[in-house]
Amino acid sequence: MPPNTTASTGQQPGKSGRKKGRRARLIVIVLVLAIIGGVAYGAYWSISTVRASFPQTTGSITIDGLSGPVDVKRDGYGIPQIYASSDEDLFMAQGYVQAQDRFYEMDVRRHMTSGRLSEMFGKGQVDNDEFLRTLGWDRIAKEEYDSKLSDDTKKYLQAYAKGVNAYLEGKSGEELSLEYAALGFANDYKPAEWTPVDSVAWLKAMAWDLRGNMEDEIDRALMTSRLGPKQIDDLYPQYPYDRNKAIVQEGQYDELTETFEQGGATSTGGASADGTATGGTSTGGTSTAGTSTDGATGLQSQLSGLYGVLEDLPTAVGVNGNGIGSNSWVVSGDHTITGKPLLANDPHLSASLPSVWYQMGLHCRSVSDKCQYDVAGYTFAGMPGVIIGHNKNISWGMTNSGVDVTDLYLEKLTGSGYQYDGKVKPFTTREETIKVAGGESKTIVVRETNNGPLLSDRNDELVKVGKKAEVDTSAPDRGDGYGISLRWTALDPGTSMDAVFAMDKAANWDDFRDAAALFDVPSQNLIYADTESHIGYTLPGKIPTRAQGVDGSIPQPGWNSKYRWTGYIPQNKLPFEFDPARGYIVTANQAVIDEDKYPYTLTEDWGYGTRSQRITDLIKSKIDDGGKISTDDMRQMQLDNSSEIAKLLVPKLLKIDIDDPDVREAQKLLEGWDYTQDADSAAAAYFNSVWRNILKLSFGNKLPKELRVKGQCLWVDPINTTGPADEVEKVRECGQRDADQAQPDGGDRWFEVVRNLMDDEDSDWWQTPKSGTRPAADNRDELFERALIDARWELTAKLGKDIDTWSWGRLHRLFLKNQTLGTEGPGFLQYVLNRGPWKLSGGEATVNATGWNAAGGYGVIWVPSMRMVVNLGDLDKSKWINLTGASGHAYNAHYTDQTDKWADGELLDWSFTKDAVEESTSDTLVLQP
Repeated sequence: MPPNTTASTGQQPGKSGRKKGRRARLIVIVLVLAIIGGVAYGAYWSISTVRASFPQTTGSITIDGLSGPVDVKRDGYGIPQIYASSDEDLFMAQGYVQAQDRFYEMDVRRHMTSGRLSEMFGKGQVDNDEFLRTLGWDRIAKEEYDSKLSDDTKKYLQAYAKGVNAYLEGKSGEELSLEYAALGFANDYKPAEWTPVDSVAWLKAMAWDLRGNMEDEIDRALMTSRLGPKQIDDLYPQYPYDRNKAIVQEGQYDELTETFEQGGATSTGGASADGTATGGTSTGGTSTAGTSTDGATGLQSQLSGLYGVLEDLPTAVGVNGNGIGSNSWVVSGDHTITGKPLLANDPHLSASLPSVWYQMGLHCRSVSDKCQYDVAGYTFAGMPGVIIGHNKNISWGMTNSGVDVTDLYLEKLTGSGYQYDGKVKPFTTREETIKVAGGESKTIVVRETNNGPLLSDRNDELVKVGKKAEVDTSAPDRGDGYGISLRWTALDPGTSMDAVFAMDKAANWDDFRDAAALFDVPSQNLIYADTESHIGYTLPGKIPTRAQGVDGSIPQPGWNSKYRWTGYIPQNKLPFEFDPARGYIVTANQAVIDEDKYPYTLTEDWGYGTRSQRITDLIKSKIDDGGKISTDDMRQMQLDNSSEIAKLLVPKLLKIDIDDPDVREAQKLLEGWDYTQDADSAAAAYFNSVWRNILKLSFGNKLPKELRVKGQCLWVDPINTTGPADEVEKVRECGQRDADQAQPDGGDRWFEVVRNLMDDEDSDWWQTPKSGTRPAADNRDELFERALIDARWELTAKLGKDIDTWSWGRLHRLFLKNQTLGTEGPGFLQYVLNRGPWKLSGGEATVNATGWNAAGGYGVIWVPSMRMVVNLGDLDKSKWINLTGASGHAYNAHYTDQTDKWADGELLDWSFTKDAVEESTSDTLVLQP
């Protein structure tokens, strides 16, 4: 979600192109760094400045526009529960309260979604703004608001905006947030009023970070420069349907044909991608067009440049499209202690401060046509309604489905147009003016083909290499070179905002399915439970169909109409389950349904089911002998730290004969280890280092140079800080540290890659050359021995020679950093805004998914951004936790007051009914008309 939200020329790190890209990152706040020094901060910042923006939480405040009084009740963690007598008052109060706690976060988000970061942070953001303007999120959001959303939804968005603006009225920057005091001191920035479109646009940022397989498309295409089809297949194995179960196992489908019921393909029907009727089909199959035919070299050059652009973008809720996952599952009352369903959810998103999620309750004092909502859960600051949670009748959770809703196209450019089916078509163009704080405005021209915006226009180097691109003799009409365009469902106006309000008031399964059908982008796995003991799953979303033989797994030639989308899968033919006989449903980014049971291609790039199958096994271990599951059992499952790749590798690693006594000492840590990655485990630290080195030795020096710039990057404090302060250098946890070495990220796709190679002990993948004093490896066991050795000395350098002092938590640490001024602002302000570190358990592709990227290091990159367990038998006995706290104000009591408990795996009581909320209330604020 956009949490933190996400072209270059393929230059190696350190070259001017990459430097330019890095300077464009959100964390580079040029004006603040240039104008405000540490000494000035020391004098300027006082207790009164820090506290000036803290919200009023008791007494009363008069607000124009309310029709009646609204009560805002906050518990001991500052979590608000709002009580009103009309829908408009409810959402107006929601806007006011969220602005009290999080307006700076809301303001940064809307500047990001609208491509206006330069207005806040100066010229260092111009490149980002150019790319975001090219995507045009706020333009599409305005189209949605004007033409797609229901009148009620518009009314609620308007009320929410009124509430935000009521809070802003008459307040200076330092009264809104201390970050504004810094920005005002530097560039005289003043926030503008909030608009309904600002709220809608955030859904586009969320969709961008949850968009699916764009990076995999780029990867596969770039790999063709060095790897053959068999090698690429090795690195993208088929989903293991026989071992890791798909979500839908007893699925129902509406209005399906006899052909489908027999396992065959069927017509897509419905509207085409251009809005016309179509009868095309979409089956599996790998298309090679675009890499093996026209423009192969041009495609390589363009895509390697596009990587740089994608990496430099700030993220909204995810990790630039990579590594995003989530867990959710629901267990029917037949298998629970309460006799009613239990539902768990923990979305895995980038670690951010404040958390991307905001907890709250929205309650009508009396539910009626005038006031229809009684709901609580998690939402985003800046958006009305509740995204994940429960009302008095139902509960729901979400995980990213990963379906393929983006395609990249290589376009042939000719003069002022592009080629399509042998003709030159004119670009659709528009001008965008980017205002720059402290500098001159810049105007850009956005060009679009019939596939979508031309992403390659946003990088001078991409334009140059496109013009020089070499092509096959089969494509002599190169014209003015090549560009890359993007086709993406979220670039069409949709109705996802309608879906939010419809889910919030849904009373049963039919209501919920109707609401889900409105949730077109991003496509999410939705799980369901209700107080009548029903459970269910549904896959909503606007999911494209493609011509036979085209699966969207690699970029396609945009000049050939046969590669365009043929339509969308009808909503009534998307998979769902309702009350399956097994009594539970698990979604954790695995395949939605077995491919031989469904006629449409949803994606070629599922998560590989490591987490989902572990959760399934944990549930079955509880219920197979008639056992019953409790709320705390669900919590314990969320904290499972078991490493599935360790179970596969450790028995092999222990058979390696090691001569070096120091390495043998480390190897012995794995003897008797239960594969659990607890923070205090030395064995977990050593194994994960071995795993990282196996990946580096097996695949790193074999991947194309264009992939060597890939890898999630972050700055972290050093692990060893024993030297003088000026000698303690920060470590950049980034795959670019070693410019001549590419490396996999280590996710569960790589689990499957290694699993498939295990029996082929002499595979070329197991061969690696000599390096320094390290011997070459010619087979699997020799490479494993080398990894055991390299890991021993890597951890010696990081953690010390004495293995008794090693622990996974010393390597695997979480730093919470404000995503703007707290990342690379002046040191004093970083100290004020940032928190951490926390030593964490868990790991990559683990149920307790504290993700790390083997391309860079062991630091925590993404996390369970919240955890909840809903008890449909007694909603007041539900539990929840957030990554940080309710407040976005540094030094407010609720800035990170949930983080310690989150890190320890605890959950807070979640009051819902009026009596329970009253009992847990610490502060009451009355908003008066």
